[in-house]
Amino acid sequence: MLRRIAKGDNNAFEKLYIETKQGVYAFLYSYFNNQTDCEDAMQTVYLKIKTSISQYTFGTNGLAWILQIAKNTALNEIRANINYQKLKSAESRAESVSFENVVLKDSLMSTMKRVLDEEEQRIIILHVIWSYKHKEIAEILNCPIGTVTSKYKRAIDKMQKTLKEVR
Repeated sequence: MLRRIAKGDNNAFEKLYIETKQGVYAFLYSYFNNQTDCEDAMQTVYLKIKTSISQYTFGTNGLAWILQIAKNTALNEIRANINYQKLKSAESRAESVSFENVVLKDSLMSTMKRVLDEEEQRIIILHVIWSYKHKEIAEILNCPIGTVTSKYKRAIDKMQKTLKEVR
């Protein structure tokens, strides 16, 4: 039958399908444990049989060749599904972390605006976000370094106290 399929005989392919479909389905079911995935894999298996018939070594066990195609198809689809699930999970975590970061940033900025005066806000932003040293901040704001250091410390203390109260 496989020789006839290799020569393009569609009737032979139909007969092969009818004679092997139940066994291939049962074999695939052992991998997927659900009808939908089995049916999808069945289509792929028989398409691969038809398109890769030239790779079959005539005289060897044809059913073993078909079941090998089914096994490889099942494993590839399971692997693809696992990778898809991992990707979706990673995307979900990234969205969650991103959302949490936005919420946290908004919360901190809101607290900072409510609790600190404008100069304290500038000092915090320049030091924490822009990584300027206190000496550089003093030059930017045109004030003594001691003032920057004490205002920074006071601003941090205010923020900590306010955030502890929120918890």
